[in-house]
Amino acid sequence: MSNALGLLEFTSIAKGIQAADAMTKAADVRLQEAKTICPGKYLVIVSGDVAAVSASVEAGEEIGRQTIVDRLLIPNIHEELIAGLSGMTDIQHTGAVGVLEFFNVASAVVAADAAAKAADVKMMEVRLGMAIGGKSFVTMTGELSAVNAAVDSGVMAANESGMLIHKTVIASPTEELFRKLL
Repeated sequence: MSNALGLLEFTSIAKGIQAADAMTKAADVRLQEAKTICPGKYLVIVSGDVAAVSASVEAGEEIGRQTIVDRLLIPNIHEELIAGLSGMTDIQHTGAVGVLEFFNVASAVVAADAAAKAADVKMMEVRLGMAIGGKSFVTMTGELSAVNAAVDSGVMAANESGMLIHKTVIASPTEELFRKLL
């Protein structure tokens, strides 16, 4: 099981691909994401044990150097973060919906992890920078009080970056909207 997550965001697609290769060769990590994101950047996310993820991120930084836009290492991640990133959510019933929207990728990842740790919520999606102008957002569901607590925790965790655009909680979404969000 993965207990740490590392992220590097690059201005250069070529350097990002080269770094992704070096990152997966440097340590026993799982490549969660390696893809282009808007506007013309490259994102690499790895998971594994803390030491392996740290070594992997260091290898990527060595390759990427001046092309790195953002870097992130989160030890002890919540399993819902990986579920939200991979789209492998198992949501059985309609609940309240929380949404956090950010100008960057790293803030969304930090907020999603904090939200999942703060309350009993399920991540519906953690969308990172693709086809939305480089912005990112997190959607989550659960009981209304849990969603409120999770959204508040996500906002607090990402406050330092100043990248929060907006947050919202929908207490009772329609079934039609809820299914479209899954």
